Amino acid sequence: MSATLLQRAMPSRRRRTPGIVLGVLADACVVGLLALSAWLIVRAGEQPPILHLTFAVVGVRALAIGRAAFRYVERIASHDAALAQLSDLRSETFAALVPRVPGALGASRRGDVLAAFVDDVDQLQDEPLRVRQPFIVSTVVVLASLAVLAIASPLAALILAGMLLVAGLAAALLAARISARSDRELSAARAALVDRLLERSSAAEVLAAFGAEPVQRRRIAEAEAHLTRVQLARSRAAGLTGAILTLGSGAASVLILLALAPGVGAGISAPVFAAAVIVPAAVFEVFAQSLQALVARRTVAASAARVAAITEAPMPAEVPVEEPGADTGEDGASTPVRIDPAVPLVAVEHLGVTHPGATAPAVADVTFDLRAGETLVISGESGSGKTTLALALVRLLDYTGSYRVGEVEARALPVHVLRGMVGLCEQQPHLFDADLRQNLKFARDTATDAELMDALARVGLSEWAEQRGGLDAPVGERGALVSGGQAQRIALARAILADFPVVVLDEPTAGVDRDRADRLLTDLMGAVPADRAVILITHTELPVGIDAQHLHIG
Repeated sequence: MSATLLQRAMPSRRRRTPGIVLGVLADACVVGLLALSAWLIVRAGEQPPILHLTFAVVGVRALAIGRAAFRYVERIASHDAALAQLSDLRSETFAALVPRVPGALGASRRGDVLAAFVDDVDQLQDEPLRVRQPFIVSTVVVLASLAVLAIASPLAALILAGMLLVAGLAAALLAARISARSDRELSAARAALVDRLLERSSAAEVLAAFGAEPVQRRRIAEAEAHLTRVQLARSRAAGLTGAILTLGSGAASVLILLALAPGVGAGISAPVFAAAVIVPAAVFEVFAQSLQALVARRTVAASAARVAAITEAPMPAEVPVEEPGADTGEDGASTPVRIDPAVPLVAVEHLGVTHPGATAPAVADVTFDLRAGETLVISGESGSGKTTLALALVRLLDYTGSYRVGEVEARALPVHVLRGMVGLCEQQPHLFDADLRQNLKFARDTATDAELMDALARVGLSEWAEQRGGLDAPVGERGALVSGGQAQRIALARAILADFPVVVLDEPTAGVDRDRADRLLTDLMGAVPADRAVILITHTELPVGIDAQHLHIG
């Protein structure tokens, strides 16, 4: 699974080829500049006619300019390709993650999911940038350098190749011994820290109420210390690897010096001798990219495995999956089901729902039908499966038995089409950390401000909104600046804007005292258009004046 994900992180061959070619040219300029500079200095010391040095002078200037120019353009080309692919990969990852909420993420912590979606997906851009391209560029330039050196001195090329092999193996083995575990642990260490920080911020009130803040701060400090140890281990390995390569470069130059010195002036000229002695420094600098790519690959592979574990694992049978390219109807409408007043809008027969991994159904043998304009109240004790039933009605969980919308079995409808007909107002509606306008336009992004205010008026929030500054009023992170009742009203306003034929209200009065709960429920039910079917899930008695069917489960 992670191999497939790594392949998807790679830009197309057409987009990544320019970066590779430019990288080869930039690194070739590095090697050529050092070799030609050494040749020029020694040759100039022999005081030949100036015309004999002109090509070398021009070549040094050209290589110096080329090194910077090619590197600059290579960075632009390679990063443009990698970041464009990362954008597509992030969209694909989000699309793969959405159907797994809430039932298919298993025991994954919020920090794990967030770190996988943000840090680990970001890490995958290193596959083209710091793994494959550097390895290809380094291999091409090193082999080309050895070939050119072999023309001048086969012995020097043999010595350099031998030292590259010895130093490379030593550095790779040392890095694997010291930092292989740290490279693989880096993503997990980041996720652990993120998870504890999220826990600290999301549960701040509870931690303060029970005096547990010092304990949580200590847990955060422990996670941060572990991450620091992992990063230090990787840095230590990088330093030692660099030292081995520097030692290998120096040893190669010394060996070439000792091997070729007796033949200077006879078999090899002094300028060529100088270039042969100095060129290992540049070749080792380029060769280091290959070892850095091996280290980066371990980190990237660990990140890919974490992302794949969340997004690529087989979906549980209890979670419905929408087939790619599902049709939305000939006219592209989101509600292709014909609504006939003579036919129940929702008809459920012997419906059962089981949570992923569970052996027994959470809901069993539920039967009801509901027409447009009618209200069904579903009641039951806590844990009886009321919310589970709501998740099945919007196909977040699959079902057994029969569930028809209009005259169409729900399984026969694309998931996104069914969710365009049946809308769920959760027990704890999610509000984004944005203004009121954006939280409403989430339901219909083409809605005008007048339509948004009309929806707020229907749910009894227009006066409150005007007092808070209108549609620009902030709601805070996860709705921190609004009450539970106001959050329910905003959620219903969304449902009205989305124009769902069927609205499911899941415990809209949870956590609200009885008097306010009756008033809130009366307002919510009154706000729903008369031609809509309403499924109200509650464990409390209805206030007087609400006419509804009743179904008790559990």
